[in-house]
Amino acid sequence: MKKFSLTDLIIFIVGTELVGALSALISGNMGDFYSTVKSPPLSPPGVVFPVVWTILYALMGASAYIIFRHCESEDSAPALRLYVMQLAVNFSWSIIFFRFRAFGLAAVAAILLAALVGGMIISFYRISKKAGLMNLPYLMWSIFAAYLACGVWILNQK
Repeated sequence: MKKFSLTDLIIFIVGTELVGALSALISGNMGDFYSTVKSPPLSPPGVVFPVVWTILYALMGASAYIIFRHCESEDSAPALRLYVMQLAVNFSWSIIFFRFRAFGLAAVAAILLAALVGGMIISFYRISKKAGLMNLPYLMWSIFAAYLACGVWILNQK
């Protein structure tokens, strides 16, 4: 196992947070648009999303760092590839939904994201139980986000 490095941990967390921030920047004015769409029951107010995502991105980055430290494990490289794949889908979701307003495609991307997060958790858990468990809130939120995306798609068809 690699020695603990606070610098590397910060790079993983900040790097993951920057992926979310860049996605939000490219997506445009999400708050105003979100308030105009018909939303399914249990939809939280728009102000909840940035708070939740900031926490989840920090957990993702920290858990990926834990896996990175286990570089001697033959499972760490595939687990980190899953991490990057889910992060790429996560990055694209907001752009698909808010910038392009492609609700059907966003619903598919949200379902794919939840599946990738589930796979990532399993991969991480095999290497480090703590790293896997740290992402359970992300899985729950991803499933909820898939519900919201599907609901918006259904309720806003013309």
